[in-house]
Amino acid sequence: MAAARRARAGDSRAGFRRAADEQSPAVPQGLIRAARKSGQLNLAGRGLGEVPQHVWRINLDTPEEAHQNLSFGAADRWWEQTDLTKLILASNQLQCLSEDIRLLPALTVLDVHDNQLTSLPSALGQLENLQKLDVSHNKLKSIPEELLQLSHLKSLLLQHNELSHLPDGFGQLVSLEELDLSNNHLTDIPTGFALLINLVRLNLACNQLKNLPADISAMKSLRQLDCTKNYLETVPSELATMASLEQLYLRKNKLRSLPELPSCKLLKELHAGENQIEILNAENLKHLNSLSVLELRDNKIKSVPEEITLLQKLERLDLANNDISRLPYTLGNLSQLKFLALEGNPLRTIRRDLLQKGTQELLKYLRSRIQDDTTSPSEEPPVTAMTLPSESRINTHAITTLKLLEYSEKQAAVIPDDVFDAVRSNPVTSVNFSKNQLPAVPPRYFCRDHSLHAAFLSVLFLSILCWSWSGFFFPSRGYLHLSSVRVPTHTDITGISRSEEQKQKMVQKKQSLSACVQITAHLCLSRTLLLEGNPFRTPRAAILAKGTAAVLEYLRSRIPT
Repeated sequence: MAAARRARAGDSRAGFRRAADEQSPAVPQGLIRAARKSGQLNLAGRGLGEVPQHVWRINLDTPEEAHQNLSFGAADRWWEQTDLTKLILASNQLQCLSEDIRLLPALTVLDVHDNQLTSLPSALGQLENLQKLDVSHNKLKSIPEELLQLSHLKSLLLQHNELSHLPDGFGQLVSLEELDLSNNHLTDIPTGFALLINLVRLNLACNQLKNLPADISAMKSLRQLDCTKNYLETVPSELATMASLEQLYLRKNKLRSLPELPSCKLLKELHAGENQIEILNAENLKHLNSLSVLELRDNKIKSVPEEITLLQKLERLDLANNDISRLPYTLGNLSQLKFLALEGNPLRTIRRDLLQKGTQELLKYLRSRIQDDTTSPSEEPPVTAMTLPSESRINTHAITTLKLLEYSEKQAAVIPDDVFDAVRSNPVTSVNFSKNQLPAVPPRYFCRDHSLHAAFLSVLFLSILCWSWSGFFFPSRGYLHLSSVRVPTHTDITGISRSEEQKQKMVQKKQSLSACVQITAHLCLSRTLLLEGNPFRTPRAAILAKGTAAVLEYLRSRIPT
């Protein structure tokens, strides 16, 4: 009336104000009419601060067109249309839901994820037909006890809320098949969980759990269990009895060992990266015949047992960023393996450039080394007329044609005599004893009548892991001679006077300088000097990387004048 009076009085803005006052409804009538036909109403992403009342009463109130003198066709007979069974209110700005939700008893799906809900109405418990409830990505601090009355509920999504505890009667939701509680503040799991015998997927990731209840094993239907990013130090042994388990996620916890899962015959994926696992036992692996994914990256594992080759269905193996120095070569026999991650390990038997060539090239290399891995130095296969030179313990072909004596990568503590005997009168110019565990240079290397000294040695490979010698000495002859210089330890000088200790240090320094002079003088004759694989403090790694000439130049610069 006021607007009409202003219009009659000549108010030029009256028409604009009248248009602004007539707001369009938040839920168009077209959607309501369609919902009466389909039983589904989607109001997602409409910026709703609250749900309009006519949405809750959609099954009760007659439509506006019914109050008009209109004739209805077969498609518009509202009194014959279905009740609402699916309501989607996601991605709005709802802070609460009305208790009038009880007016929609036929609902089977209610989706209110991505809102600002801090609580849920108790009337939810009256939706006895509800099968899926999604209230994820809200601000819920608790859930009402009435929710536990939903005996037909199969999917309950509560992730990304602020829940710190769950009702004790949670086990009443006996029809539940999917439960997502990830990204909350839970510190424990109620014992009633054991009653959820129909649960197939359980997500507990990103909470504050320190342990799992032992009766979790009662979930005989559980196929997927996700406990990623908690504070678990152990996993209950009862977990091993969960015969239906197919996927187990234990990443980002504080586990020191993998659980033994002898009854989990169907387990396909085991994720336990970013823990504190140091030992990978054979018992952890030998029963997992169905495993296709094993993820153990970012742990402290030092070795991989041979039993890993029993996992013939393995397709992905992630061992990156551990402390593994050696792999079983039989790993190459995993025919289904498509992805193998080893970066970040101090591997001694696999070159870095080989790791960069991809899984298939790496597996091919491992297969080629199986012979060396399974044959110990004391149990070499007999050499026959059909034995290839590369299969024999002593490669006589390399001695005669390449002038190379090779006995490398055997992990041997001694070099057998027959290796030296094989040289006989054949002069060799290269010796390769690398990647063994020799405590010292083999004594027979220094025999004056040995054929090793019949010709000038141009290359000497001696990447020995645990030598105690600290100096090189070269006699005036043309061959390379290495001997031991014992450096006094702290135990040796304990109890002597300071002047005597200083004298000991001067003797030690004099010996080192003498060795340095002799090294440089005689290494000048060498064409190639290979020192990688030794724990040198000097020269620095940067100098070693520059090659023989740079190393010799460094050594010459250290000779005292």
